[in-house]
Amino acid sequence: MLRNLSTPSYRKASVLWKQRSGTNGDGFGLGWYGDHPEPGLYRETRPAWSDENLRYLCRHLRSHLFFAHVRAATGTAVTRQNCHPFACGRWMFMHNGFIGSWNRLRRKVESMIPDALYPSRVGTTDSEAVFLAIMGAGLENDPVMATRRVVRALCDLVNEDDRYERMRFTAALANGRDLFAFRFAANDNTNTLYYREDGEQLIVVSEPFDRDPNWIEVPSNHALVALASKSALIVPFLPCHAAEKTEELPQTQRVVNGVH
Repeated sequence: MLRNLSTPSYRKASVLWKQRSGTNGDGFGLGWYGDHPEPGLYRETRPAWSDENLRYLCRHLRSHLFFAHVRAATGTAVTRQNCHPFACGRWMFMHNGFIGSWNRLRRKVESMIPDALYPSRVGTTDSEAVFLAIMGAGLENDPVMATRRVVRALCDLVNEDDRYERMRFTAALANGRDLFAFRFAANDNTNTLYYREDGEQLIVVSEPFDRDPNWIEVPSNHALVALASKSALIVPFLPCHAAEKTEELPQTQRVVNGVH
């Protein structure tokens, strides 16, 4: 499925995502980068196994970076606009998780989206709102810090008035060259996140799809940073004190050829 484009400095990468539920039949999406800075998207409300067009697209699409997502809705409508991945400019985003009491917090989260970016809000999911808030928090300059700022604000919202709502944030961001993946939760257990490096190929998944022993689990409350032509880097990601208690890595660790 992975093929390099003409620019040799691009690493080949794919991110495959699914919710942790019995059946992920609430739509799916495929995102990729090609000849244009903005990513291509194909999203549908039918289950992935029911879309005959997907089979033909996968035979012909070639890209150095793919996103793939199968959706299990957590309270918002099953529409094409609500299917992941989401795109804005050259950035692409998808999310495995939820914000507790979304109906109560929706207006407050949407207020974090700058006016200039709000016209890009076409769906109703918490995921798209968080993505646009991250865009407005400085994504172009520092993706990890921008994401930390927004997730910290979300922590404040889910914990306000001592409600301690659950929040899961396992998410991926890409700009066509670099890839950022996050594993975090507040007042809950984190959704899983794994990756595998093989030469120039990097695969990031919510759960391993085969028995290859080289899958590495990203620790809870950490982020995976994969810059073009560089090995993946795992860094701590602790935006707030409400994160679940996990064993911390003693220091930032660089991953080379799949070995810490």
